[in-house]
Order: sequence, then structure tokens, then C-alpha cells
Amino acid sequence: MASAKQTVAVIDYGMGNLHSVASALSHVAPEQHVVVTADPAVVAAADRVVFPGVGAIRDCMAEIKRLGFDKLLREQIATGKPVLGICVGMQALMDHSEENGGVDCIGILRGNVRFFGENHQDAAGNHLKVPHMGWNQVHHNNHPLWAGITQDSRFYFVHSFYILADDTTQVAATCDYGVPFHAALVQGNLFAVQFHPEKSHTAGLQLLKNFLQWDGKA
Repeated sequence: MASAKQTVAVIDYGMGNLHSVASALSHVAPEQHVVVTADPAVVAAADRVVFPGVGAIRDCMAEIKRLGFDKLLREQIATGKPVLGICVGMQALMDHSEENGGVDCIGILRGNVRFFGENHQDAAGNHLKVPHMGWNQVHHNNHPLWAGITQDSRFYFVHSFYILADDTTQVAATCDYGVPFHAALVQGNLFAVQFHPEKSHTAGLQLLKNFLQWDGKA
């Protein structure tokens, strides 16, 4: 369990409304200090790190690399402190994305980010809108971040690209939108989710609360 008055750093590289994530974190753990920051020293001094993101991966990766946050993330994960990737933050942690004609990502997690497709359909041939936007069921394993979250709970997604990890032992949750994809991955003290927990009501807030209590071990 986390002790009182820990610092949670939400990495700010200029992409997305990070304050909604910060507000949700503060809501579930008002005793902890949540800070949105682009200062590597503040991130390094924090007890745990959140890496969110929305937008096009090329722009995100350009800023991440310009600011040196790819190296910073590797260093922070190496310390053993809990790190949470959210949405495009999760995608940026992978090897490569098909978005924007193909973009190399940070490569901390092995696997690729793929496009659902222009004419995306379910198994019955019904048209599915892209982006995948709205609530969908998530089937999870028994990782500590799922504590108190009912199996197949619904979480809120907004994405046109989906993740398939190379190492299936790292899959912490799956989802299906015409094709099965990996909705959460775990590698040691790094946990990453495709959905937006800060927009996912009770289940999402529980996951954030679990993250803030997690010791970084499975």
C-alpha cells in the first residue's frame, strides 16, 4: 500500500487534457500530491508516474523525443516505481505504429499499433465506426490493478488504432471491436491501458485508486 503524501507526476508533453487525469487521481487519493509537469527533475523525484496522451502519434513522438521523455521514461521504469500509460501514452510505449504512414515509437513494450481500417466490420459483416469511441467490455486477468473491478466491466475508449503485443504473457486485459485487441499490458512496474480510466466512472476510478496503492509488483 502507498503511504500518505506521495507525489504522482503526470507527464506533460503538450498533448491532450492532462488535467482531467490529474483531477481523477486527486479525487480518488486526495491525500496524495498530484502534479502535471514537463520538468524531468519533478518526474524523477515523484513516487509514481502517469504517462497519458491523445492525438496523432507522429506529433506525440516528436515532442516526446524533443523533450527527452523517451529516455526519461526508460529511466523511471528502471527505478522500479509504478508507471501507468494511458491511451496514446500506451501506444507510444510500443515498437511501431501504422498511424501517419508508420512511426517508430519508444519500444519499451514489444508489439505494434495497427489501424482498425476504413471499412471495419464485425464478424457478422456489420459496419463498425472508426474511431472506436464509447464504452466496451474489458476482460482482465488477476493483476492488482483490477482489484475490486468486476470481470467484463465497461471502460471508455477513443481510438482508431489498436495494440497487439508480441509477448502474450504481458497481456493484462483484452477487448473486442471487430477484432480482438490488447486493452492493457503489464511489464513489471509498468502498466498501460488503451482506454481512458479518468472517463470510465466507477471502474476507471477504481483502477486509478489501485494504481496509487500499487507497489509495482504483480
